[in-house]
Amino acid sequence: MANSLFKLGAAAVLALSVALPAHAQSLDTVVATVDGTDITLGHMLVVRSGLPEQYQQLPDDVLWDGILDQLVQQAVLSTDDKAKESTQVKLAIENERRALLAAETVKAVAEAAVSDDAVRSAYDAQYTADGLGKEFNASHILVETEAEAEELVTELNGGADFAELAKTKSTGPSGPNGGELGWFGAGMMVEPFQKAVETMSVGDISGPVQTQFGWHVIKLNDLRDKAAPALDEVRDEIVMTLQQTAVQEYIDEKLTSASVTRMDKAEAPIEAISNLQLLEQ
Repeated sequence: MANSLFKLGAAAVLALSVALPAHAQSLDTVVATVDGTDITLGHMLVVRSGLPEQYQQLPDDVLWDGILDQLVQQAVLSTDDKAKESTQVKLAIENERRALLAAETVKAVAEAAVSDDAVRSAYDAQYTADGLGKEFNASHILVETEAEAEELVTELNGGADFAELAKTKSTGPSGPNGGELGWFGAGMMVEPFQKAVETMSVGDISGPVQTQFGWHVIKLNDLRDKAAPALDEVRDEIVMTLQQTAVQEYIDEKLTSASVTRMDKAEAPIEAISNLQLLEQ
């Protein structure tokens, strides 16, 4: 890596937090000079922040040598007579500047959207304000025909043991386990099964219920309110949602107030989007 040029991405990470010795804290610290042009620690950090993931875990001394070699090579080559500031270079610089400034705006809006109060409020709204619904613990016996299911209901109403019937009669994979399905929430079961369970009380045994898998006889073993996760378990998810929402709302607001005109697509040279040779003109 130390003797070759890195391939850099278009945008650098906006915030840098690097632990450095006290004598090297300034971004303006000059680490090399090439024909009178200074290369600073800040230049190196921007390169470091934009490296591909496979380079991120390399030791600092290896990164230092590789990044500095790259910048020195680039400095030498950028002042060569063969280095022309072509149309493509000018356009790329304009795009890069626009992208980095836009990213600064996004970063500022995203950071402003997050506070302890905002996170707590979003958590309460999502997980406690209106309740999370019910969770069901059920068992079932699955058979092929409605007649078989009706016969099972008769046996169960006559005192037969549900788990034993499931072990001997059920064609489903839960049969050997007495038909137990464990706990599940709304929407986790196919619709006819879910609807039947939601109308039952604990201890009830259903009539025959048909799904695409066959005919079910269901027993509701238990019922409980769905528990909310701890705030710390979902904090990252909430923060991401707050930031995404804030950024999108800000973009929408700015677009509404901006003066934007677009070429009529019917008149646009759409095929030119693939004509990369235009950049060489």
